[in-house]
Amino acid sequence: KNVAKNLTYYRDAVNHYYEAYHWANRITPKDEDFVPTPEELLAAEDEPFFTEKELDEMRSIICANCALAHMCLKNWGFVRDEAKKAVDFNPTNVKAWYRLAKAHQMLQNWEEAGNAIDSGLEQSSNNKELLQLQKLLAEKVRKARLHRQQRERARAERTSRIKDVWRYCKEEDIALGRVSLVATVKDDECEENEADSMEQRWHHHYPHTGQLPKRQQGGGGWTWPVLFVYPSHRQSDFIEHFAEDEIIALRMAQMFPEQEDEDGGGDGETEMPWDYNNEFRCSNLAVYFEVHCEGDDKVIHPDSVERLKDQGSAMRFYESSRALKGDEGPEMANVARCMERKHLHNQRKAWIKKHGSLWSKPDPCPVIQVHPAVTLGQILRHKRSVVPNFLMTLILFPANHPAHYDFLKDHKCIGIVEPKDT
Repeated sequence: KNVAKNLTYYRDAVNHYYEAYHWANRITPKDEDFVPTPEELLAAEDEPFFTEKELDEMRSIICANCALAHMCLKNWGFVRDEAKKAVDFNPTNVKAWYRLAKAHQMLQNWEEAGNAIDSGLEQSSNNKELLQLQKLLAEKVRKARLHRQQRERARAERTSRIKDVWRYCKEEDIALGRVSLVATVKDDECEENEADSMEQRWHHHYPHTGQLPKRQQGGGGWTWPVLFVYPSHRQSDFIEHFAEDEIIALRMAQMFPEQEDEDGGGDGETEMPWDYNNEFRCSNLAVYFEVHCEGDDKVIHPDSVERLKDQGSAMRFYESSRALKGDEGPEMANVARCMERKHLHNQRKAWIKKHGSLWSKPDPCPVIQVHPAVTLGQILRHKRSVVPNFLMTLILFPANHPAHYDFLKDHKCIGIVEPKDT
């Protein structure tokens, strides 16, 4: 093949093809049953007329040739775009299918490359270039398609699980909520301390755990992911499976047992290296959960928890959180980020319209104290309990710690969950 080495030649060719495509789009097509008059036949020598089908074939050739010029420049993204337009105009253009497959190969989009090869071979089953490319990419295409099937199967299973969770929560009057998954609405929107700002925005309700409540095997009760937060020491513990019928005190006794000293007293050293004053003992801890979604649910401050109102919103939130975590690849992460930024923008816009500024923040959310003898199920079913991000968060303080008093100054305690009589 005579391949010109001069890159300027191909750049000029690309510009000429773009110009030709522009003028082709300005031609008004004639109907298929159009019969020209003798005068029109004479004028057709200088200004020919075309039907829609003929114009599509012409545009397909122009785009396919433009893709070839981009191939010589190794502009694989443009090759993909031009070849895709070519096959859209004329699906029988085998050269365009080959160039589309080649572009996807160089972009490492293996499944798309396989699809383009298969479509081209449907038009010309003995095309040597397509057959050679098919043989070269067969294993990678097979693995990519298998991986996609696995993702789709996993997505279907997740959908089924979220439906079960939502149905169960509706039956048991358990309220679910969500937080904003992004902190900004623009790429250039900068916050001075991004990590601290994000943590403050989520307010301990981290949305990327990927965990959902699960039904216990054998048709038993449900287990929930639970986060124990210790603000006084900036520590936390994540419990993946916490049964609804499990008493809070029993779990606390396992995590923070009473330690006896040498004299048999209860002031021995605890096992946590960060508990420097040995305060984290089961009998010395106060437990709270925050009350969300109080008042007007229609206008939510972007930093606050928003109630999930239907099954569709719960599914979209969970899939977006997984996508932003990177589980579905960079392209889906970008799509989810755009959707979440739009959601955050609408929240900001509604709040500013009602309150004038984002700095007009709501008061710190109130809290309800939890008696250690209650079960997790009683907390979940409390009339003022909302579970953000499918993750129940409990806040624990040593009873006499200064941070406990400061917390209660900011967060009004409006009640207590007490054990029910059996």
